Amino acid sequence: MVSVLQNVAIDCADAYGLARFWSGVMGRPLEADCRPGDRETQVLLAGGLVLYFNEVPEAKTVKNRVHLCLRPETSRDEEVERLFGLGATLVADHRKPDGAGWAILADPEGNEFCVLRSESDRAAAHP
Repeated sequence: MVSVLQNVAIDCADAYGLARFWSGVMGRPLEADCRPGDRETQVLLAGGLVLYFNEVPEAKTVKNRVHLCLRPETSRDEEVERLFGLGATLVADHRKPDGAGWAILADPEGNEFCVLRSESDRAAAHP
């Protein structure tokens, strides 16, 4: 017997607002009955996995101990720019001149996540 990952829970101040940001990041819908003001909301990912957003009274104060790493369908750099347009901010830039590396971004509530190279970026680096 093993356990199966059901969801990734993210504490936040604005569950609906943060879920909308991540819905845009992932290109996946909110759960159908999610509404502004809900204290709990969900983004439904492919394969049944859920990003679950739960409002809590305390603010984020330190670096995440667990974070999401995204591998975009487009190039890493194009995805970083798209995510800036959704409201992400740059935390640290580990991209290298040769195309290797990753970018650490933060969502609108300061939760860090990484944007890795896409499969096409990786293939171009190793023809």
